[in-house]
Amino acid sequence: MSTRRDFLRQSATAMAAGILLPRTLYAARKPSAKGVGANDRLNVALVGCRSMGWYDLSDIMQHPGTSCVALCDIDNKVLSNRAAEAEKNWGRRPALYGDYRRLLERDDIDIIVVGTPDHWHCKITTDACSAGKDVYVEKPLANSIGECDAMVTAARRYGRVVQVGQQQRSAALWHSMKQYLDSGALGHIGRVNVWANFSYAALLNPAKDGPVPDGVDFDTWLGPAPKRTFNASRFHGSWRMFWDYGGGLLTDWGVHLLDMALWGMDVKTMPQRVIAAGGNYAYPGNFAETFDTLNVTYQFPELQIQWSNITIESGPYGRNYGLEFKGTNGTLIANRESWEVIPQGDRLEAKLVKPSNNDHLDHTTNFLDCVKRRDAQTACPITNGSFCAKFAHIGNIAARTHQVLTYDDERHTFHNREADRFIMPDYRKPWKL
Repeated sequence: MSTRRDFLRQSATAMAAGILLPRTLYAARKPSAKGVGANDRLNVALVGCRSMGWYDLSDIMQHPGTSCVALCDIDNKVLSNRAAEAEKNWGRRPALYGDYRRLLERDDIDIIVVGTPDHWHCKITTDACSAGKDVYVEKPLANSIGECDAMVTAARRYGRVVQVGQQQRSAALWHSMKQYLDSGALGHIGRVNVWANFSYAALLNPAKDGPVPDGVDFDTWLGPAPKRTFNASRFHGSWRMFWDYGGGLLTDWGVHLLDMALWGMDVKTMPQRVIAAGGNYAYPGNFAETFDTLNVTYQFPELQIQWSNITIESGPYGRNYGLEFKGTNGTLIANRESWEVIPQGDRLEAKLVKPSNNDHLDHTTNFLDCVKRRDAQTACPITNGSFCAKFAHIGNIAARTHQVLTYDDERHTFHNREADRFIMPDYRKPWKL
């Protein structure tokens, strides 16, 4: 349970990051702030209905005792299509909204699922926590380091249950990998290689700027991000490749895979230093702002974690994405399809483990159990989502500034003026954090 000392420490943390959370936005007048009982029906609302948010909601709705009562999106076509699917699948047509703040005024909503582009995660999640709602938020937790801190502070201040959509934390495959690493069978591990090579990071035939499509509230989609003209190649899906809204493959896949590297090696601290280099080298005409080719080295006293991505879908061991734990007795290679051990000589036995493929459903089960119990930590709590997202953002910042960086997580600074500019975005008026 939080104490006054915890509250003061968290508030100081937020202020150091340039954030000042209100004492309340909604929570004082919301019965849902008290939580729900183990046998109560859970009413769920989704903000951002097009892609992963809908997948998250669909898995949540597989659990008895859940009800989808509202959907929110800035694209009327997406909203109406999802409303029809919801009515067909679950026997009830949800209320529809274009402004998430109207959802937070409803006393009957217990859970908010945040499936928006990354630049909206922080504002919606902190407001939802203030309104007394529990939150399932997609990864990466936020689009900046400072926003990660704000979200952790809000969840703690308002006592909310938050699950971050890094579903590998609920997967038996990855838990068995972790147990094997903990056994010490691989010997000393001094290096972990992580890679994700996906072609969707290259935008090769971009659209020209044009009119906003009918039924799209593009100004709200931009939200706190800078004002700019509409372009279909910066919109649905491809927004991930533009700095105002996402962080490329390093934030999209990196939080998943770096999470497994950090968890597997029991890393609990920021790296001593980070070295990175990136650019659009595979496709020099790439329309994306983020890097189609990137290498990041995270250095620790006795360990090095190496990240790489390129937009050509091939990679080590015939896997276009994965991890490689290099031990003195052998090498462990893992991705969502399997993990396997390749012995160094005859020092250990070869091993191959396949997944059960129900990790995402298990992740939502874990979240709903924690919402009901109120005394359990989720499989991927907001603190872990923040930790992994920071690693991704630091790697991108090192590449963007061409600097060797060390991030001081206590003082919320790189002690580098150029790098510090990327810690917290300037919100476009009238949006405020």
